[in-house]
Amino acid sequence: MTIAPLGHPVYRDMPATIFEKMSARARQAGAINLGQGFPDAPGPADILQAAADALLTRSSQYPPSGGLPELRAAVADHYARHQQLDLSAEEVIVTSGATEAIAATLLALIQPGDEVILFAPLYDAYLPLVERAGGVARVIRLAPPGWRITQEALEAAASSRTRLLLLNNPLNPSAAVMDGEQLGLIARFCVERDLIAICDEVWEHVTFEGLAHTPLMGLPGMRGRTVKIGSAGKIFSLTGWKVGWMCAAAPVATLLGRAHQFLTFTTPPNLQWAVAEGLGKPHAWFSAVRADYQRSRDRLASGLRAAGYVVDPGTGTWFSTIDLAASGISLSDQAFCERIIGEAGVAAIPVSAFYPRDPITHLARLCFAKSDAVIDEAVTRLARFRASLG
Repeated sequence: MTIAPLGHPVYRDMPATIFEKMSARARQAGAINLGQGFPDAPGPADILQAAADALLTRSSQYPPSGGLPELRAAVADHYARHQQLDLSAEEVIVTSGATEAIAATLLALIQPGDEVILFAPLYDAYLPLVERAGGVARVIRLAPPGWRITQEALEAAASSRTRLLLLNNPLNPSAAVMDGEQLGLIARFCVERDLIAICDEVWEHVTFEGLAHTPLMGLPGMRGRTVKIGSAGKIFSLTGWKVGWMCAAAPVATLLGRAHQFLTFTTPPNLQWAVAEGLGKPHAWFSAVRADYQRSRDRLASGLRAAGYVVDPGTGTWFSTIDLAASGISLSDQAFCERIIGEAGVAAIPVSAFYPRDPITHLARLCFAKSDAVIDEAVTRLARFRASLG
């Protein structure tokens, strides 16, 4: 008797993610982990205290599946103040992190055989979720230095079966922030093709050089055909909380909520109350957080440049990249990242891991959301490694 292979091939044939692999190597080697994207600070004390107080003094039973009314209203109000969007609380569904929001959206909207346009480099959850939901991925390859989307690439990727477009802006791992020209191009394309855009905008508050985030939902024709996804983990530097949300016009939001209720159903209520409180902070608070991360970004970039590396500091997210080829280093990004764990005691992520095919192989991504002492020690170690290469 022959027993069929166990499990669905999307997951059965999948290796461990690059984040799991590199973080495990970093722990084994005692290396500084600049690979996986998380800050080393505890997070805002008042928001932590609000969560602790709610845990002790408010309900810990099931909140509504769509989210606490206070948080849904706070998300809508936050986007009205910061991005001039006209969302209602009923158009917000709270999820257990942005990745759950992405999964719920894809499961709710994809019918078998539907094509979904993706952009590589891409967050590693996108492709398996699209395929497991029965979709067909049409991947557009982006490349430095501009990481730009073109009309020609969009037209080449689309067909009569294209239904969705999944966009990450600001883009991880390139750390690029899309300008108005590119966003306008995408919006017009979605309207002309009658597509729904799924916008992973978790880095919306982490932009630098005075750049302001522009939500695709706010562009002409996009209000009713956009799912906007956000993350309290990124906004408040509390990645372990896993509190996210998805925003969409009421008919779409209802559908998304139905998928969500069979995934995690709900999210810890004390964390929801605390996030609702945090979203009401004044504009100056969010500006100060951006300025602090920009200072850390510049500290890492300056130190690496002094050590002989060519660095793209990025204009958004918590990440910068080393250009190995421009730095005169004749190693692939994979080989470089493998070597620096053992030889320098620093973990980074090869950008090639974010491509399903035809990868860029000369960029290594580093997370700068760390203390000055950690950044300085990582720079010292990487400087020694650079010098050892001659």
